[in-house]
Amino acid sequence: MWIFGWKGPSGFSSRSTAEEVTQGIDGTGLTAIVTGSSSGIGVETTRVLALRGVHVIMAVRNMDAGRNIKEQILKEIPDAKIDVMKLDLSSMGSVRKFASDYNELGRPLNLLINNAGVIVSPFMLSQDNIELQFATNHLGHFLLTNLLLETMKKTARESNKEGRIINVSSMGHRFVFGEGIRFDKINDESGYNMWFAYGQSKLANILHANELARRLKEEGVEITANSVHPGAIVTNILRVPRFIIVIGSILGKYVLKSVHEHAWSLI
Repeated sequence: MWIFGWKGPSGFSSRSTAEEVTQGIDGTGLTAIVTGSSSGIGVETTRVLALRGVHVIMAVRNMDAGRNIKEQILKEIPDAKIDVMKLDLSSMGSVRKFASDYNELGRPLNLLINNAGVIVSPFMLSQDNIELQFATNHLGHFLLTNLLLETMKKTARESNKEGRIINVSSMGHRFVFGEGIRFDKINDESGYNMWFAYGQSKLANILHANELARRLKEEGVEITANSVHPGAIVTNILRVPRFIIVIGSILGKYVLKSVHEHAWSLI
């Protein structure tokens, strides 16, 4: 059982950390983009990838927070290769600018980790007038992936190394509206339920990864696409009263995974 951290056939368990899982792996020469890398599991994912020699691009909404995390990691890993770039996934304009700027740099891209997200948000619209959770958690990552896909394909061909796309989903995908994803009612405030809205965005993450994997296999492209449920954890993406976060953090250390344990499934 995951609570007790029993090891599986791989030799690892839910209590294994990202450092333990990547021990002995040399990521030198690889380039990764990690969205939402200025907080939560994004920070630990960035740190461990950098520790293994991967050049990490931190795609963050808050540039100051991103730069602070970069400096913290460099103090621990002086030779880490990390860049910080602006990305607001709730804005399709920001996504397009990020992808255009990255592609113009001419850099390779081996790993795309679509990690950023919001959860249980009161009804709000994005800059593009789309319900915030669906816009941020799914549409932003969907567009980002499509805009970077040719760069990933080119990298896979030229490097002869398999690329990897990871959508961070959730078991919350099971808790959705009765009709599943309400494509014709995304912005329906009257029928809005913040938990179901989160669930439909996470279900969309899974469907996106599944269809993308199918198409990449059909094309014979050496890139995998997967969705993952990293495990239950309390982070600052939870848009609920502060006291619930505090209580969850206190109780969570007994039954939830830590950020260090949480991050390995993304790598």
